[in-house]
Amino acid sequence: MTEPGRNGPEIGRFGQVMSAVGRALDEFARFDRPDSEIARGEWTRHLDQDLPRTGIGADAVLTELFKEVIPNGSRVPDPAFWAFVTTAPTTIGVAAAASALLAQPQRAGITAFNHLEELSLQWLAELCGLGPHMRGVYSSGGSTSNLVALGAARQAALEKVGIDPAAAGLDGRPIAIYASREVHHTIQRAAGVLGIGRASVRRIDIDERQRMVPAALESAIAEDRAGGVMPLAVVATAGTTNTGAIDPLLACGEIAKAAGAWFHVDGAYGLPGFLDPRVNAEYEGLELADSAIVDPHKWLAVPVGVGATFVRDRSILHRAFTQEPAAYLEGSEATGAVEFGIPYADFGVELSAPARGVQVWSVILEEGVDGLRRRVSRDNDFASRVDAYAREHPRLESLTNPQLSIACVRYSGQEIPLAELDAVNSDLHRRLVRETRFFPSTTVVDGSFAIRPCFINPRTTGHDVEEFLTTLVDLGDRVAAEV
Repeated sequence: MTEPGRNGPEIGRFGQVMSAVGRALDEFARFDRPDSEIARGEWTRHLDQDLPRTGIGADAVLTELFKEVIPNGSRVPDPAFWAFVTTAPTTIGVAAAASALLAQPQRAGITAFNHLEELSLQWLAELCGLGPHMRGVYSSGGSTSNLVALGAARQAALEKVGIDPAAAGLDGRPIAIYASREVHHTIQRAAGVLGIGRASVRRIDIDERQRMVPAALESAIAEDRAGGVMPLAVVATAGTTNTGAIDPLLACGEIAKAAGAWFHVDGAYGLPGFLDPRVNAEYEGLELADSAIVDPHKWLAVPVGVGATFVRDRSILHRAFTQEPAAYLEGSEATGAVEFGIPYADFGVELSAPARGVQVWSVILEEGVDGLRRRVSRDNDFASRVDAYAREHPRLESLTNPQLSIACVRYSGQEIPLAELDAVNSDLHRRLVRETRFFPSTTVVDGSFAIRPCFINPRTTGHDVEEFLTTLVDLGDRVAAEV
């Protein structure tokens, strides 16, 4: 029996296999197949098998992957998919992620990939207007990024009164986090996980543009302080996932500072909007942030699973999230046999983590600041175009004034009774998704059901947007005629 070589039996196969995968993905990216849900019964019957006792081998697995799995993938990469604040990555991001899967399966170590963790974080901070004083750590996305930021806020607030909450736990004193009614619900979850409690998140009123009202924030903090509640953090959103609203960052930051509270900016979706010079002024006050997050896997189209948390002083993350030393990790490093580099594992909640920085680095390096500014500005233009068209058309209505790349509109023509508008637009949305190539999402704005395209897809063109608007009216007319 021949022994496999030092590099194993797969040496030399990666290029062959990845070429075949690339061809299958190119075929998928034509987006000319029906939605996978339509053929669900067929592919589930094929894939649902008993646990295999004998393997079928790599070539047969690839055949299954190419014939049954990839062709029945998600609609998210489609140029007309505008439903969620996520998109499929660009080609260079896929290449970088695939490279890291083998060449750097863990982010730690003195390697080029590890070096790019820090370099890309610095680039990302500068790209989004955070400045050189902010230092970061990658995680899996906005949920974890907000958890890390609020963990730092908890640590900072309680250290001021002589408590180390990460080591000793909370001491039972009432504390509160303040955020707008439009804040992403990961803030409540982070509060629950950190022991602060979801009920301790104060939901502050919003104005007619869905932005937090500073006077209401100030009043809520004053009321809590009078009742003995410690203001732990103010969370302002730079681009809500609902409508793209940007809270008044400067006013919110100044109120937080006056109250001695941590100021956190959730820019998971909207922080790259800083690049568009037409809305850049909306980000005034970002410099006051003690922490901020951004998800490169949203607007920058990095592969999904990449979020970043930035703080002024990264040592507070170490105090908040250190695991305490382990003999097989830090002990090994102490002998000089290995060197892990920057201790990212102690700056968040992940020990094992992929090399995410190379993905961010590759996208920024490919397009540069100017290219990403053009993409962000173009997406904002798409939302503005939908908004303007809806305002001008006699049978459409705009429900927001877009600040970024999200528009919220509805069909309102043919004398539809007000009480039936939500039902008509719900049916219209269902038929858009089922009968056309367009896939926006929906939301509710000031009590009204809205059709909500979110433009962050790098494959979307102006032609796609114009065709959507025509389809929206034509299909709306047909739905309304059936009422």
